This record gives sequence, structure tokens and C-alpha cells, in this order.
Amino acid sequence: MDIALLGLGRMGRELVTHLIDAGNTVTAWNRSPEPTETVGRRGARIAASAAEAVDGADAVVTVLFGPDAVRETVIDPSLPIPSGALWIDVTTVAPSDADEFGAWASSADVRYVHSPVVGSLAPARAGNLAVLIGGEHDAVRQARTIVSLWADPDKIRTFDSPAKAAAAKLVANLALAVSMEALSETLRLGKAGGLSTAEVLDVLPLTSIAPIAGMKGPVVASGDFDDTQFSASLLAKDLRLMLATADVPLPAAALVAAELQRAIDAGQGDKDFSVIARDR
Repeated sequence: MDIALLGLGRMGRELVTHLIDAGNTVTAWNRSPEPTETVGRRGARIAASAAEAVDGADAVVTVLFGPDAVRETVIDPSLPIPSGALWIDVTTVAPSDADEFGAWASSADVRYVHSPVVGSLAPARAGNLAVLIGGEHDAVRQARTIVSLWADPDKIRTFDSPAKAAAAKLVANLALAVSMEALSETLRLGKAGGLSTAEVLDVLPLTSIAPIAGMKGPVVASGDFDDTQFSASLLAKDLRLMLATADVPLPAAALVAAELQRAIDAGQGDKDFSVIARDR
């Protein structure tokens, strides 16, 4: 299959490898040229523009920073995706954005599926991501053959609309954000009570936040947040989408959004989101 992948950020670089290894003809494009060299050596053809990348493609996969980047790359320039092609958008967006992108795709005779992933770079590299797929039945069925390349087959969830898949991704990331805040606060409370970080982390496997403690506890204990699996800036963007989507207050989300913004303002936006638990 001829597949165009637009967006070679951290996640895009992991996903494009699976497409290449599966024997697809892959053309990749990125706004900045730095990541393209490695991907080109891996076997992808590198396009000079998004329009060049999608020329003749059977499917287009977008892995961009957020909804504004999708608009700038696809919607505003009316990207010439071939008639009848499948557009799989992996970008985390709001349900209203997914509706907008689906309407544009319909007007362009493009089949739109929203398929965000739940998980970070390590499971992406191993092909063990949770994958959400929302759209029209036949388009979802075809998209599944592509996104299954990076999915744990037991962690695929399908929805009858792109907007529902978008909402599900925000739900998953809200759970992640609030869990990380819980880890951060337990460490602060433990320190105030005379416990060491190691002693707090030894207790947390007995609690409901055991998963995030196991995943991010060692990172926090080390104080080194440079191995970015999911950046503070990306999660902050997702929290803004959550707060804009909700029709009721989300106080925990607002709190984590403020914590992340403080990290970004301190120049730590490109570090792993667990930086919110840094020792103060």
C-alpha cells in the first residue's frame, strides 16, 4: 500500500517504522527537516511538501501536534489527498475538531477516521499501544489493518464516529494527568511526614495509583526528566482541549494544567510530563 505519513515528531517517528517494516511504500513529510534524515535511511521516501507526500497515496496518516497543526497542514491549504483515499488522523484533537475534519474530508471525497493512541514511546516502539478508532464502518475496517501495526490487539477500541474516538482519547489522558498529580502529591505529603521518596514508593503499590507509581516513580526518584515519553507541552495542550470540551467544571484537570504551565514557563515543556512531580 502507498501510505503518506505527515508529522515526524516523537510518536510519528515510531509509527512510520512500523509502516516501513510491514512492506508498505511510505512517503514521509515533516515541517522541519531534522527528523527526516533518519527516516529516509530507514526506507521512507522524503517529500519536500505535504502535497507532494500525499500525491498518489492510498492512505494518509497524520501525526501532528494538535488540531491547529492539522488545520495548517490539511484543512486550510485543502491538501490534495486523492479522491477515495483513507485519512487516518492520529493527532489528539477535541470531538468538535474531529467533526470539523470529517466534514472537510467528506467534501473532498476522502474517508476520514480518527485513531489516536493511548501510550507512550516505549509501547509505540514495541507495537503495544492502545488504539482508538472512530469513523464509518468500512473506513474503520480498512484503517484497522494499518493501525494494528502499532497496536496491542487486546487494546483496540472502535467507535461509530471520529468525535467519540477523540472524546475517548481525552478521557484516557485526563486519567493519566490526574494519576500523575496524585503521585506528585503523595510524594509531597510523604516528605512532609518524614518519609523518603523510596519509602513512599514502597507504599504506593498497595494503592489505587500503583500503575502510575510503577511507571513514573523511578523517573521522579531519579530527578531526571530528559527521557521524554510524553512531553509536558503535549499534555498541557491536551488538557486545554479537555477543559474546552467539557460542559461542567473539571477542577482536577485545571489544577494539572496549571502545574504543567508552571513547568513550561520554567523552560521544561519538552521534558517528560512527570516533571510536575519534581522536588521543589
